[in-house]
Amino acid sequence: MYLKSNNMKTKILLAEDDLNLGKILKSYLEAKDFDVELHLNGEEALLSFQKNEYDIIVLDVMMPVMDGFTAAQNIRKTDKKIPIIFLTAKSLEEDKLTGFNIGADDYITKPFNMELLLARINAIMRRIGADNDENSEKNIFNIGKYTFDYMHQELKIGKNSQKLTSKESELLRLLCQHENETMDRRVALNRIWKDDSYYNARSMDVYITKLRKYLREDSLLQIINVHGIGFKLLTK
Repeated sequence: MYLKSNNMKTKILLAEDDLNLGKILKSYLEAKDFDVELHLNGEEALLSFQKNEYDIIVLDVMMPVMDGFTAAQNIRKTDKKIPIIFLTAKSLEEDKLTGFNIGADDYITKPFNMELLLARINAIMRRIGADNDENSEKNIFNIGKYTFDYMHQELKIGKNSQKLTSKESELLRLLCQHENETMDRRVALNRIWKDDSYYNARSMDVYITKLRKYLREDSLLQIINVHGIGFKLLTK
């Protein structure tokens, strides 16, 4: 169980159209001292998100009225930061890529082990809160004309700012830590995605493309491919 720095329980928005499974998940996570709110379709979950505050969202994909992908897309229009985990039977690679392109922090396929879900939730929440007790200056990077605030998951240039997802922030920080040096793909995959499978490598490519888009206002910045090894953030 992850407690926030103010010792409040982590609040989870859970959307699962299988009522029995939803109740089991809710009971399991509440037994681990999380605060869980269950909804049976994406529309209900989206409306609840718009009215309340949550720390993390767990969405099934195939739900009536509004599917999880659509709900997540709507959430990302107003909140780029809140972690989203998809929990679904849709296991095709194209479905997973869709989920990560929307901005998911994790994608877990059914059937699944509830301890795995718990571990993924705790890992994401730890990552978000990891720097609360550290000097924030260690988490601020100047990248060309940009300022990247890792702790607040924000990229700024002039008066404009771009909120980043957890994985975008993790990946950009790793690139910054290897500025003008090659960042090994396998190291990044194991550190951020926890394994270096082909699917996760494809997922990381998607995130690299997003970061390139975010950094395009400074023409001197480049994220280049280093064939067979990884990527390099060039700032000079």
